[in-house]
Amino acid sequence: MAEPAPRPSALSGPQKALRKLGLLRAIDLALHLPLRYEDQTRITPLAQAQPGQALQIEGTVCSTEVRSGGRRQLQVLLDDGSGRCTLLFFHFSGAQQKALAPGVRIRARGELRSGLFGPTLLHPQWQRAEGELPQTLTPVYPASAGLPQAYLRRAVVGALERADLSETVPALAWADCPGLQPEPERLAAAPQGSLRAALHCLHQPPPGVALDSLEQRTHPAWVRLKAEELLAQQLAQWQARRERMLRLAPALPPRPEGLAAQLQAALPFALTAAQVRVGAEIAADLARSTPMHRLLQGDVGSGKTVVAALAAAHAIDAGWQCALMAPTEILAEQHFGKLVGWLAPLLAPQGLCVAWLTGSQGKAERAAMLEAVQRGTAALVVGTHAVIGEQVRFARLGLALIDEQHRFGVAQRLALREKNADCEPHLLMMSATPIPRTLAMSHFADLDVSTLDELPPGRSPILTKLLGAHRRDELLERLRAQLVQGRQAYWVCPLIEESEALDLRNAQATAAELEAALAGSKGPDGAPLQVGLLHARLPVAEKKAVMARFCAGQIGVLVSTTVIEVGVDVPNATLMVIEHAERFGLSQLHQLRGRVGRGAAASVCVLLYAPGENGRLSETALLRLRALAETHDGFEIARRDLEIRGPGEFLGARQSGLPLLRFADLAHDAPLLEWARTWAPRLLAEQPQAAQAHIERWLGAKSDFHKA
Repeated sequence: MAEPAPRPSALSGPQKALRKLGLLRAIDLALHLPLRYEDQTRITPLAQAQPGQALQIEGTVCSTEVRSGGRRQLQVLLDDGSGRCTLLFFHFSGAQQKALAPGVRIRARGELRSGLFGPTLLHPQWQRAEGELPQTLTPVYPASAGLPQAYLRRAVVGALERADLSETVPALAWADCPGLQPEPERLAAAPQGSLRAALHCLHQPPPGVALDSLEQRTHPAWVRLKAEELLAQQLAQWQARRERMLRLAPALPPRPEGLAAQLQAALPFALTAAQVRVGAEIAADLARSTPMHRLLQGDVGSGKTVVAALAAAHAIDAGWQCALMAPTEILAEQHFGKLVGWLAPLLAPQGLCVAWLTGSQGKAERAAMLEAVQRGTAALVVGTHAVIGEQVRFARLGLALIDEQHRFGVAQRLALREKNADCEPHLLMMSATPIPRTLAMSHFADLDVSTLDELPPGRSPILTKLLGAHRRDELLERLRAQLVQGRQAYWVCPLIEESEALDLRNAQATAAELEAALAGSKGPDGAPLQVGLLHARLPVAEKKAVMARFCAGQIGVLVSTTVIEVGVDVPNATLMVIEHAERFGLSQLHQLRGRVGRGAAASVCVLLYAPGENGRLSETALLRLRALAETHDGFEIARRDLEIRGPGEFLGARQSGLPLLRFADLAHDAPLLEWARTWAPRLLAEQPQAAQAHIERWLGAKSDFHKA
């Protein structure tokens, strides 16, 4: 039976803080695990203590004095019978000063230091020396303002008594779990312990436990919790997959001489073997009457757009519409230009067209597009979020394509899915950020994944160079030389305008600097070298004009923010400069590098970095830049990025739907993930009620997000 939720008006301050942290159920509190532990089980005599040691002492206050010389401070002299120690407080109240009166016996905890007043504890935690010492280590929990540790500890203890901690996973599965195989002599008595035992161990560890194993999460109790969490995630995704297979989608079987075959024959290039293979996987999905839910991933320039166009052709051939949604207008327009060029000549004889929908459209143009979509004459609709607007009414939407899927969340996917009343469109999501294997097995386990692992022929190699900001003048000369020869370049900056908080070169200042540096220089045609500026705040018409001039070769160097991260394709651009490269994520750097190297000429990507105040880059920034310089393999870069940054970079807006793992670490817990993937479908089939209880325990209402 669910616990009754108290009325919000009846909640105390700490109760409101608990709700803010999402600790609504007893099981939520039971699974709210400590950050670290304090050892209050022992008293260390001062005579045996060493500087730098974290300890607890017990003694009598000899004197209490407030000193005002310079910084006001409270000094308390404590005698434990074997020595004396000064407790030093810079922040204190009158009540605290009164409570630490001479003669009071207290226990104080902190790190012992050597100070001006001898052995010192700076801002120690303290309490009156009353009662027995604790028998277990004292947990320190993640908390928030208005939520004292003492209150949280009591709440967790109560929750452990109330929560349903019955076993939802059979002993047979635990016997197969890596890291939980017990010693033979303990096998009969307690095969792997229990969830209750594991939680009690983590909330109230005995004094003799190895603290390292708790803090590094290698203790068997931690292994048990991580395995349960991964299993819950896998169960939810397998369940979502099964439920999706029960829904109805239009069957879109390919025709041997149909639109897809005509498109392939009309293309000015041959498909790679990877494109042919992935195209066949998608065509097989579309031919079924259950919804496709597939992720198409491929490195920068691997040819995802043409694969999407072939999928769209299958849908159109079967008499259905297709929608392609991209996160930015620049990217959507790139797709629109390519798709119109490929498909419009084939669609026109049938009285069909490719429609364009964005928020910046004029009223008349938008009305015409909406009418074509509703009538069904718009066989393919390309645009931004406007594609899922309430006014957009599809006649028969059979396939939804989402590019750069990590920028869209659950709400957007649901909005596309609900565009048909009687059936669900097939869904193909695309990403130029390759997904590492462990992430694909965990957070993307609800999807089928197709991979373009081959680049089209003719792509030139990209040389990646790391350059300190002190060599900026050399770089400007290299830029001038490239432009004078008729080549083009990108110069990417992290900010649009100056910021007092961050000393970063901004796009506007950089554009002005480059104009001054290139003044008087001319291109091969004798025309002065032009500098363009592109960023998200520009009006749409100006963005289009700048991009059109750059694509036409009229602008030599395009200064931009990351708005050109994906989709921009200018074969004549051979130099990419990324200003303050240390501020960008690894996947983002790889995406930006992919804007060059699209023609036959050799290309260079310069990572321009500025060391910190100590003259050095941070370790994380150095790892990122080295990784990019060492490899062009998007999958290897993705693997390293997962190690450096965790899964957030890859999930993006998907985080709003799929809860991130709290305990398991994909970089280190791959064996547990393999175990969970093996057992999840088996438990759903053999013990569905226990499997559902396990999902509810770990995910609660969040399990619904897996169904989107």
